[in-house]
Order: sequence, then C-alpha cells, then structure tokens
Amino acid sequence: MSDIPSSHEATGPIRRPRRWHIGVFLLPAFIVYSAVMILPLIETLRLSLFNTVDGQPAFVGLGNFMVLFGDERWAADFWNALKNNVIFFIIHMLVQNPIGVALAAMLSIPKLRFAAFYRTAIFLPTLLSFVIVGFIWKLILSPIWGVSPYLMDLVGLKSFFSPWLGKPGSALIAVSLISVWQYVGIPMMLIYAALLNIPEEVIEAAECDGVTGWSQFWKIKLPLILPAIGIISILTFVGNFNAFDLIYTVQGALAGPDKSTDILGTLLYRTFFGFQLQLGDRSMGATIATVMFLIILAGVSLYLFAIQRRMRRYQF
Repeated sequence: MSDIPSSHEATGPIRRPRRWHIGVFLLPAFIVYSAVMILPLIETLRLSLFNTVDGQPAFVGLGNFMVLFGDERWAADFWNALKNNVIFFIIHMLVQNPIGVALAAMLSIPKLRFAAFYRTAIFLPTLLSFVIVGFIWKLILSPIWGVSPYLMDLVGLKSFFSPWLGKPGSALIAVSLISVWQYVGIPMMLIYAALLNIPEEVIEAAECDGVTGWSQFWKIKLPLILPAIGIISILTFVGNFNAFDLIYTVQGALAGPDKSTDILGTLLYRTFFGFQLQLGDRSMGATIATVMFLIILAGVSLYLFAIQRRMRRYQF
C-alpha cells in the first residue's frame, strides 16, 4: 500500500485546538464582576418593584415609581436633586473639560519647559482621597479659620469674600468647582495623549501650508481629537450622575444649606440608609437607584447610537 495520503485527507478541514484556557483565565474576573456589579444591579431592579406590607415583602409593580413622582414630598426632593445634578454636570462640562483641553494643548507645545512638572502637579489632586480634598477645601473656604480671606486681602479682594459653602445660592457652584479642581487632570491627560497620537507628518504638512499656533490647533488638531473629547464627555456624564462622595464630605448627608447641594447620590443615601430622624426605606432607595441607572443608560445610549456613529474618525 502507498504511504501517500489521499486527496480527501490532504484537503480536509484543519481543526483548530479549543482554547479552553481563555475561559479559565476570564472566569475569575467574570465571577468578581458579576458579584460586585451584575447581581447587585439585578437585586436593585427587583427591590424597586417590591414594598413592605405588614412586615412582609409584597410586589407592587411600578407603585414605588408612582410614589416617587406623584407624592408631593418625594417628588419635591427628587426633582430638586435632579436639577442640582444637572447643574453639577453642566458646570463640569463648561469648566472642567474646556480647561482640560486648554491645558493639554499648552502642555503639548514642544518647546515648553518643565512640562513634566506641570503635568504631575495638575494630575496630582486626582490621586488624593475625596475626604482629604473635602476637608482641605472646607478649611480654605471657612470664614472663621480659613486662609482664603487672608489671601484675598493680600490682593485687595477681601470685600468679595463670602461664605460660599454656607449660602444656598453659591454652595452648589462652590462644591462643583472643588470637584473641577480635583478631577481636571483626567481630561487633561486623555486629551494630551490624543494630541501626542497625531502623526508628525500631519503637523509638518500644516506648517508647510502656513497653519501654525492656535490656528493649527483649531483647524487641524481639534477635529482629530473629537473622539477623545466625546469619550471624556460621556465619562463626565456617568461620573457626575454617580457623584456622592465629595458632596457628602463637604456638605454632609443633608447636602445643605437647605438641600441646595442635594444630588441624586445624596438623596439615595438618605433614603436607603436613613439619616438622623429619617428612617431608611430600602424599596424607595432602590427606586431612586433604578431611576439613576435609567438616566445614565439613556445618556450613554444616546452617545453611542446617535453621536458616536456620526463622529468622523481618521486613520493614520
């Protein structure tokens, strides 16, 4: 018999080995993510559909949502927190992200001296604990023992000083600017990385056409980094509508004065766990958490399916 294999055996399909080890390596991460994120989310959605009747859990459907939006007391607190959350987000979008883009543009200047020091100094606050940041700024802005009145007096601006954290009209803006100060380094570094990713050939071609300086940034660089700006915008949206820690540290769980800094995160905390004379209500807390999830889901979906698909991308 001939040892030459038949044509069918030679041209038959080659079976690739099953890469079962990929699943083994992914399994621990999947288990941890499911335990920390997926299962709590499912339980929160389930809990929002139940309430306690005579000490026993009873299915009420959308009854908790009707109470949240229909009851005068619940609706007033919810819409106030949502309004403050929107203002909190708008301040970050109009102040934090443009400053981050401007700082990244300046740090990307090739001849800038001490650029590494500036990057480190601006990014350093993002590494600090929110407890430290909140405590420090409460000391700085305190009208009794704070240093801001003294520093403003040195430059002749003490007459403009005001207890910003203690006035309902300025407390939310003050807390938002503290958050901007802490996290402006994140959009700065992301935009800076996007600017460094622009090929030198594109910049040299622009310079040959006489496009230099800020004109080069607006006409050449900015269109190329729009996808990065879009990612930063959606990260800002998700982070702001999940915010809780800094406001809790600076203004407490009551988010004073007169709930002027109350956002959805602090409202959720007081509702679910209770605070002072207010008893905790797990069902209503889960309902507020579900509404927060739906708001974030709607915003992310709008970006992914309506904005990102129309955004022009450039391949180099």
